[in-house]
Formats: sequence, structure tokens, C-alpha cells
Amino acid sequence: MPHSNQSHPALERPITNDPVQGGRQFGFLLVDKFSMFSLAAAIDCFRSANRLLGRDFYGWTTISADGDAVMASNGLPLKIDYSVADMPPVDILFVSVGLTTEFPGKSKVLAALRSWGRRGNALGALSVGSYLLAEAGQLDGYRCTIHWENRAGFMERFPDINCTGNVFEIDRKRYTCAGGTTSIDLMLEIVRGDFGSNLANGVANQFQHERIRSAGDRQRVGPERDLTGKSEKLRRIVELMADHLDEPLSAVQLAKSAGLSVRQVERLFLRHLSVTPGRYYMRLRLERARELLRQTNMPILDVAIATGFTSHSYFAQSYRLQFGRPPSEERRTTY
Repeated sequence: MPHSNQSHPALERPITNDPVQGGRQFGFLLVDKFSMFSLAAAIDCFRSANRLLGRDFYGWTTISADGDAVMASNGLPLKIDYSVADMPPVDILFVSVGLTTEFPGKSKVLAALRSWGRRGNALGALSVGSYLLAEAGQLDGYRCTIHWENRAGFMERFPDINCTGNVFEIDRKRYTCAGGTTSIDLMLEIVRGDFGSNLANGVANQFQHERIRSAGDRQRVGPERDLTGKSEKLRRIVELMADHLDEPLSAVQLAKSAGLSVRQVERLFLRHLSVTPGRYYMRLRLERARELLRQTNMPILDVAIATGFTSHSYFAQSYRLQFGRPPSEERRTTY
């Protein structure tokens, strides 16, 4: 049955006047190994919004292929409310996928997503869920995003889909995010659209979520977890590198993009990242190569070409120096 929460007795009045009447219902279609963190982050945003509103405006249901309990990637089972065959109407149907896109009942899930999309309904995805939406043909002509670790494989598998590197994307009736804490940002954007920034900020404060990111915020773009607080020109150059891994830009081109000299760019990287621009760029390309080797069945030569290497031997040598193993061994490893 649908879930919601009771209003908090200590809350005497809503945090904002309600510009929206009625309520909204969301469905979360879960598959084996889904990310519990991404799901909990999404649902708790709505729970907290209800608490601050003083009423149950938002509700949610859980769905699986057959209505059976689903195991999260952390090993915890989750009771399910509905199967795809009997799920009720919802405002947005989100699909949540974790460590693998292959699972029991996949054909039923894909059929349900296609049917839902054909009727003009809204669809969403948490993290790798975008992969299933794409397989079901529900992202054709839409902008989307996916977790950075899976983006390379996604773009190779679906080259005609515009998959950005942003934390979340809302394109008409498609709502996608990179998972993890970006689930919070996407749901808070939905709350903000319904009730304004005051309520969205109130929910963010409940979670100690320091800043609500916008759709324009990018995910991780390099080995560093976060370049926030460092030079804006450095960030711009790193983003440009990340967007040009198949045909690497020259040092002159990178410097020109930031309005700096080559020498100034070198000093910038050494001061903030303790590495030369060339070494950093090489590391970005090799990390993308590793993602492609792990996520796709592309021939190793094609992986080399897709990451800017024209020589198979040079690629193999560089890969071994970076990761301590040849590309062929990476391909044989199961994660």
C-alpha cells in the first residue's frame, strides 16, 4: 500500500503556504542489488517535506517485477508493495538499479517501462537506472545523466542519447540523477517546484545537506573527489579534458581556453594538484579506459582509440604503469 508519514506534533504550522492542492504519489521500481542509499535519500526527502508541511502531501510505493521482496546491494531485503502488473497510478515512476543491469524479471521490467512511457507518463531513474530506461527506449530524444562510473559504458552503448555529466537532469517527463546524494538534489528540485525554495531549503537543513545542487552542477570529473574551492580556471580546464578524452587537446588549446599561458597552466596544476597537466590528462584517459574495459565488451584496441591512443602497445604500456596490470587482465577480472 502507499506510504506516507504522520505530521510532527511539534510543528504548529507549515513552513510555507501551500500553492499546490491535493498530493503527489511516486513509485520506486526496484531490482536486485539496487542502491539502498539512493532510495532512502529520495524517499526521506518526501518524508521530511511532509513533516515540515504538517500534512501528508507526498506518498510513495515500492514495486518489483513480481511483487516479491528485493535484496539491496548491501544485503538487506526490502518488502515490496506491488508488482509491475498491478502497480497503481503514480506521478513519476522511478527505476532504481545498483551493481548490475542483469537481473531476474528484467523482461517484465522493460515491458512495464515501455508501456508506461507509451502512455505519456513521467519516468525517472536513480543512478544506473538510466541504463534500463535507455534499454526500454524511454530516453530517446531526452537529456539524461547517470553515475560517473557508468557514463563511459552508457555512452558507448547508447551513442545517440545525450548523457551529461551533471548531478541530475530534468527534461520534460524524464527525471534522472547520478544516485547517492544526488537523489536528494533531484527530489528537492521537485519539492522546490511544488512549494518553493523555503520548503526545499528546510528539508536540506534537516539532512545537513549544505548546498542544494542544481542540474548545472557536474559530477566528479577527475581523480579528485571535489575541485570546489580551487581555482575556477583549473576546474574549467579539467572539465574540458574530461570532455575530450578520445581526441586529447594540446597544451596550447587547454591554456587558451582558460586565458592563460602554457606555463601558467603548469603552475596551476602543480600548485593545486601536485601533478603536471599532461600527467593528469593521461590519468583521466586511463581511468576512462578502465571504465570501458569493466563495463563493455569493446575490443581492447577500440578502448585504446576511444581514449585517445593511436598505438595498442603504447596504450598497454601506459595502462600497466598506471594500474599495475595490463588491459587484458583488467578485462578478465570480475567486479
